[in-house]
Amino acid sequence: MTGRIVVGDRVALDLGFQAAHTRLRILAKGGILMRASEVAYGEGITALAELAGPAAAPTRLADACLEALTETDDCAHFALQWEAIVANGKLFTALLADLMLTPAGDQTTTLSLAGAYWPPPGQAGAGLGQAIVRCCATAVIGSFLDLMACELVHPAGTGGAAGRSPVPDHGSQA
Repeated sequence: MTGRIVVGDRVALDLGFQAAHTRLRILAKGGILMRASEVAYGEGITALAELAGPAAAPTRLADACLEALTETDDCAHFALQWEAIVANGKLFTALLADLMLTPAGDQTTTLSLAGAYWPPPGQAGAGLGQAIVRCCATAVIGSFLDLMACELVHPAGTGGAAGRSPVPDHGSQA
């Protein structure tokens, strides 16, 4: 399994486009995108490791790179890239995608992601078929969008305990 997997998903937000657009801009500057990326990627790697056993190479997200927000009256768009690192220190691209907000009604906005996901190097020898890797990749993208949707609709401090963000902060992983 060395090729990319085409991934995509979307979620409807009970939030007007302008409010979602403003919050996405704030979240991008505040580090929430990186934290949501780390959490979602970690969940996917954990699932792969459970399926592959000790043959799965340990990997973690090293960086989530965002291009500048591109904005129009009816779309807010980020180019998103995840760089991951395996145990031997080799970096690889884990995700190249477009993260978009589009209006879907007066008080509804769609958050979507479309792109390509790459499994960690060495997964081919772990005995994982493309269907299993695709399932894990789909779960990673769904988790990322769910975390981002939660942050957009319920910014830190507005849902749950005061000052607590819905996106767990696991700190940096070495």
